[in-house]
Amino acid sequence: MSALASEIKKIPPVTRFLIGSSLGITVSAILQLVSPYRLFYVTELVFKKFELWRLYTSFFYGGGGFQYIFDFVMLYQNSNAVESSHFMARSADYAWQLIFANAFIVALNIPLKSAIFTRPLLVCIIYLHSRLSPPGAQTSFYGILTLPLTYYPFIIIFIDLVVGGPHAAAMSVTGAIAGHAWWWGVYDTRVLAEFAKPPRWLQQLVDGEPDAGSASGGAGGVHVVPPRDRIPVRDSVLGHKWGSGNRLGSG
Repeated sequence: MSALASEIKKIPPVTRFLIGSSLGITVSAILQLVSPYRLFYVTELVFKKFELWRLYTSFFYGGGGFQYIFDFVMLYQNSNAVESSHFMARSADYAWQLIFANAFIVALNIPLKSAIFTRPLLVCIIYLHSRLSPPGAQTSFYGILTLPLTYYPFIIIFIDLVVGGPHAAAMSVTGAIAGHAWWWGVYDTRVLAEFAKPPRWLQQLVDGEPDAGSASGGAGGVHVVPPRDRIPVRDSVLGHKWGSGNRLGSG
């Protein structure tokens, strides 16, 4: 158990929180410890009856089955890649910006009357990773097809359209929109860079006491360096090479 705990601690904190939440919430529903309905987002229940936990649980209920296993692995691989490479030693920045991205996802899904935001969250993180990765980065799609990483979120949306229909695809599109707004506002134009700075309490909670003058804290404000300018071109760590599991289903 100590070896397992040691390996878990190696996972960056935000990614560890995401996959831990996904496992805890989804497995609890599978074991019937909690009704899935208690996990869904319902606007009236959130804002009129103040069942605020639904704003959290609706992002992590995976439903179960092989599809959940694939989505769980993709969530881990993409979030770990983003946090380890692009937010190294700045996990509080990642957490803060992810909060705003999730709020945007909820707003975009109100017209769609979506109850679960698991897929939009996944697509959002995949999209951000695809834009922050260096030009020419490649990913292996289920070990079958190698393609530029920049195309990957659109492949996911297309699969959702074929498998789940227009509504499922529209939900995934909201994740891509949120991911694009995140990349565009913080890294491309930097018009939202000032808002990307996490509050001190979040820095202390996630990263510990910030160093003076660091990118996250200090008098100089936010200093955002586009990661594609400082990371060498290499094959994406996404990979999605899951061994024999590649034959079990689609993404």
